[in-house]
Amino acid sequence: MAVELCLLLLLLFCGSTVSEVQPIYKPPPGTLDFGFVPAKTYDTGAYHEPGPIGILFKIVHAFLYLVQPNPFPQDLIRKVAQQKFGNTQGDYQKAIYYEIGFIVSAALGLLFILLLPLVGLCFCMCRCCDNCGGEMHQRQKKNADCQRSCFATFLFVASLIISIGVLCAYAANQHLTSQVRGAKKLVNSNFKDLKVFLNDTPAQIDYLVSQYNTTKDKALSDLNNVGPLLGSRVQEQLGKEVRPALDAALTMAGAIRETKEALENVSVSVEVLQEGTERLHANLTDVKMHLSNTLNDSACSAAQAASTCNIIRNSLNQLNINANFSGLPGVSSQLAKVNDVLKIDLSSLVQKGYAAFNDTPDLVVNQTKNILSDIKNVLESIGSNISSFTKTLPVQKILADLTIYLTQSEAYVQDYFPLVEQYDFYRWLGCLILCCMVVLIVVFYYLGLLCGTCGYDKHASPTTRGCISNTGGNFLMAGVGFSFLFSWVLMIVVVLTFVTGGNVEKLVCEPFEDKTLFKVLDTPYLLNQQWKNYLSGMLFKNPNINLTFEKVYSDCKENKGIYTSLHLEHLFNINEFLNISMYTEDVALRIEHIQINLSKIILLDEIGKENLLNFSSSGIDGINFGAYLTEINKSVTKVDLLSFANDLEARADQLPKGALENALKGHANNIRMIHNQQVVPLEQAMSTLNQSIRLLKRTSSELMVKVKNVISAVNAAQLLINNNASLVIVQETKKYMDTIVGYFEQYIDWVKESIAMEVAACKPIANVIDTAVDIFLCSYVTDSVNTFWFGLGGSSIFLIPAIIFAVKLSKYYRRMDTEDVYDDVETIPMKNTENGNNGYHKEHLYGIHNPVITSSVEQW
Repeated sequence: MAVELCLLLLLLFCGSTVSEVQPIYKPPPGTLDFGFVPAKTYDTGAYHEPGPIGILFKIVHAFLYLVQPNPFPQDLIRKVAQQKFGNTQGDYQKAIYYEIGFIVSAALGLLFILLLPLVGLCFCMCRCCDNCGGEMHQRQKKNADCQRSCFATFLFVASLIISIGVLCAYAANQHLTSQVRGAKKLVNSNFKDLKVFLNDTPAQIDYLVSQYNTTKDKALSDLNNVGPLLGSRVQEQLGKEVRPALDAALTMAGAIRETKEALENVSVSVEVLQEGTERLHANLTDVKMHLSNTLNDSACSAAQAASTCNIIRNSLNQLNINANFSGLPGVSSQLAKVNDVLKIDLSSLVQKGYAAFNDTPDLVVNQTKNILSDIKNVLESIGSNISSFTKTLPVQKILADLTIYLTQSEAYVQDYFPLVEQYDFYRWLGCLILCCMVVLIVVFYYLGLLCGTCGYDKHASPTTRGCISNTGGNFLMAGVGFSFLFSWVLMIVVVLTFVTGGNVEKLVCEPFEDKTLFKVLDTPYLLNQQWKNYLSGMLFKNPNINLTFEKVYSDCKENKGIYTSLHLEHLFNINEFLNISMYTEDVALRIEHIQINLSKIILLDEIGKENLLNFSSSGIDGINFGAYLTEINKSVTKVDLLSFANDLEARADQLPKGALENALKGHANNIRMIHNQQVVPLEQAMSTLNQSIRLLKRTSSELMVKVKNVISAVNAAQLLINNNASLVIVQETKKYMDTIVGYFEQYIDWVKESIAMEVAACKPIANVIDTAVDIFLCSYVTDSVNTFWFGLGGSSIFLIPAIIFAVKLSKYYRRMDTEDVYDDVETIPMKNTENGNNGYHKEHLYGIHNPVITSSVEQW
């Protein structure tokens, strides 16, 4: 069924790939947003945290490393799997070398199992013969208290260690039971995730298919906006030459208007200057005449005024005009020609060229209507083909079969889980009985220590010891007896669980954790001598495909799509189905057949060009700019009238008060008035004339060349539109086509990426493996079993010293039948050389009873 499951999942993904057709997140022509493939969160966390008992697990792991530090025997496992183990002599040696730790430990355990019951039997028989401490007689020794204390301490320590061991075993037993009971929830979680895995896949497939509409809508949007997109691109490329040419023509049209204005300003300014200078000259002549008459007054003959009057009289020649505008040539003929040129509105003609060129997007729209309609039909047919193809795949049937199989498996597990819990209860009860055996022994030892210690009276003789002390000794011997009875049973369980659990940990759990186990499983020809790769042979019937257990597990662990994890391209290659040419060939062909004719665009007609030529021959370049600039650069008068008036007034102040002074000051005010009323307007007219002449000079500079350059640029741009626009259109159409096709490429790439990483992410499969091996087998069972034998084995080992110390100590607690007798007179014991007891003797040998001490016979 595992093979069928994989094959069904494989077919499922084939269907998903076909039904999907969407872009990946990638920024070529225009980035499309396909959102996220819907995916639900899996509940199973394939990780187990043992809690406080984990410390014991780590201790057991460390102990197993001491017992078995050798690396995983990959070669031996391969030979065992291939049934070639033992073909060479070195195989057994390698196996023994690898298992030497377990072998030695197991041998010691078997020796314990065989010898301890035998020793116990011999010990009992020996004591029945009043040997081996069975005689109810205790020799008096000086260090008896010290020995008793040491034996009690050692027995207590041994009992404490046994108690710790049995607590570890009990904790492991309880942990295993609690985990087995809780495993049902974990199993249900895995089944739930597998159902989510199956149920979520159709929605993911539908989502991939539905996202084709995103691609189609974007492509249709671009097709509907072919004018702004393709037309604007063509216009942008052509505009690199067209717009500068039209801008130059428009600039020249503006220059014509400015030339007219400048010529008009020159004509008016020259007329104003000529009239103004004549009036100014007449006024200045009158001023000089009146000043001269004033200076001829008798008052100037006085000694105080003579020098001042002479100075003023000598400066009268400065009152005269400096610039002469009467000889400047006129510009009426040039102005007339420019006015003739302006009869045609060149700016309007250029604006018509702009408008015609700006209509390029509309021309593109009008000339591509039929082709775009065909392309839209192709896009619709592609979507229909994708949908129809996906409907032909038996996805739902496959999912239904998988769901049925999964449901049956879940029902099977649910039916047998109570049986598992029942058997686990039997196991738990058996382990509890074993722990109780040890607890019983330890309880006897603790009771013996408690009663013996509390009831011991150091002043009492061995034959007069109290009942509590004697009971303590009996408890100790009872513990010894049960130790002999139970220890071999305990050690049998310890050896069996040790060998089994230890090897499972070393041969399964540790190799699984570091993935060495997968490497062994991936060994060529291991599981099938005819197949190089077992997994690919099982899934695809082609063992030559490099599909390994390790890679599949790792990919699923990373939650990759099952298509990538299982290399399903060998069963269904989505690259063939998602070949971009399948979707874009028809679209590209139709876009390539787009024909756009821009010959109707007229940038500047012949009238406009002729108008430009007429302007270049208007004669403005024949104006005598030098004559104008010569006069313009002169001042209106030879002297600044304001300065002259101020100086005149200052000299008048030097004269004596009287009519002469007042007359000169009146002339000064008259000169100021002439400056303000006549010179200032003339200066303004000269400034206007200066600006206009300089503008005309700039405009006329190489005017013919400038006009020819403008006409040449317009002709070149027109030639580009009429003859070479097809090349630009082809280039931009190719870019436009790449943009449209780029949407499909994004969709295909996104589909491939989604199938590889998101669709049917196989994390639940890895979780099932982790749950079965890492959690249940290793963490739940193996760690608990290993901790159980570790604790129980430690307890069993320390039963040996406990037996020895308990037997030794019981002699000090139990009531003896006889004791050593001392002479009442002498202070040293009597020596009996017959029995060789160095002064100690047994009363019953002589038939003498101690009159003071009597005791009943206690036998064990």
